[in-house]
Amino acid sequence: MAGKISMRAKREITSALAERYRASGRLEKGRILDELCAVAGWHRKHAIRALSADGASGSAVPRRRGRTYGASIRMALIVLWDSSDRLCSKRLVAMIPFLLPALERHGRLKLSADERSKVLRVSAATIDRLLSDVRIAAAGGRRRRAGFSSAVRRQVPVRTFNDWGSPPPGYCEADLVAHGGMSVSGAFIQTLTMVDVATGWTECFPLVVREAALVVEALERAQNLFPWPVCGLDFDNDSAFMNDTVVSWCRSHDVEVTRSRAYKKNDQAFVEQKNGAIVRRLVGYGRFEGIDAARSLARLFAAARLHINFFQPSFKLKEKHREGAKVIKRYLPPATPYERALVHPHLNEAFKRRLREIYRTLDPVALLAQMRDAQNELGKRVDQRAGKPAMTVAPVQSDLTAFARELGDGWKQGEQRGIHRRRYVRRKPAPRRPSMLDPYIPMIEEWLAAAPHLSAVDLLSRLAAHAPGQFSGHQRRTVQRLVKNWRSKVARQLISSTETILSFQASLAV
Repeated sequence: MAGKISMRAKREITSALAERYRASGRLEKGRILDELCAVAGWHRKHAIRALSADGASGSAVPRRRGRTYGASIRMALIVLWDSSDRLCSKRLVAMIPFLLPALERHGRLKLSADERSKVLRVSAATIDRLLSDVRIAAAGGRRRRAGFSSAVRRQVPVRTFNDWGSPPPGYCEADLVAHGGMSVSGAFIQTLTMVDVATGWTECFPLVVREAALVVEALERAQNLFPWPVCGLDFDNDSAFMNDTVVSWCRSHDVEVTRSRAYKKNDQAFVEQKNGAIVRRLVGYGRFEGIDAARSLARLFAAARLHINFFQPSFKLKEKHREGAKVIKRYLPPATPYERALVHPHLNEAFKRRLREIYRTLDPVALLAQMRDAQNELGKRVDQRAGKPAMTVAPVQSDLTAFARELGDGWKQGEQRGIHRRRYVRRKPAPRRPSMLDPYIPMIEEWLAAAPHLSAVDLLSRLAAHAPGQFSGHQRRTVQRLVKNWRSKVARQLISSTETILSFQASLAV
């Protein structure tokens, strides 16, 4: 019967039962409440409030209760809160039984027996209520507020790795890769990486600075570069994405926006693996700044996108299941994003035809040569400050025929590329520390010239006799190195003199 009567009828029934309800005992009130809840479909608490309402004003009669914690208790809590270095209320409640006796013992706080019992049984919620204005004043008159991106973040739904399923082409994950080198201070270039979940198609865009407007420009360019329309974007919780500029742009272009969970990188596993396998492998870990370096990165990504998406196969997870503590993963056969797009059933045939036309015009060796040229150009800009005319580097153009000829022999020079970190080469000779043996070196050389068989122990004993108190067994290793160097020098002199004599005798024989 609940829900079949009007609100006017419910009010009439309540008005008829209210006077009898207020005059009844406990058992009779329970029967009246059961009857009203069954007829009106109300919750029991709502029925109690409606039957307890004052007939003249139509509002429930407020229950009057005296204040439990007065001004003295509030002042004591302020002292305790300040003495605890302003802890939160839940930690302060646990600390009061230990802190209060210590303050009373040293005369910092004086409470009566009743006040002391109230302070000891106060709850964390009561402390928050009594000290709310005190905390605001201590914080400079401002409440702690969440960042601007938090409001936008709450409007974007969360999507985990398991929520993807098998989406059609057009649903992408996006992430930023910082090119700040060993420091994140100042402004440096960042790469926006976008990966299609269904096919693995990857696009990279360099951003001169980390700014929402530049992210939107990169997304607009991505719509033109992707072979199919972008239908959805999954971001992390970065404020560069979780802002009104980027989210509003996506919604105005009918692009579904989702985000990963905070501190759960596996939710964006598709783009995270491309950050290392593509961006870091192509660019490295150096620092890049300025517009010129961004242009070089754009050249590199323009050639790499075709080489990666058409000629570089990658693995894709087929299934995974857990057996006890072990997770078993099975992968599909390696395939390029181009191959996955051609066989995908949800992709329009017009898009597949366009991909085949692009594939017939591509030369993988020419693309690889363009990538190497851009990498060599970036290698001259890595870890250099932007904005100086002397830093300008002209694009390198290599001979395609010579590059193709060296493909079979390039492995002999190792994996060194222009973007790789250089090995440290010391330009200045290491300074030699002065030795206590320096004043005695001529004397030692005379002893060795007279008796080459002398050992370091013999020489050290002679030095101790010559300069008492200066030498001990701790200098034995130093004397051994000195003897070794002297014998090597004498041996080289002997060999060179022998060669001179032999050449002289050979000239006489002729």
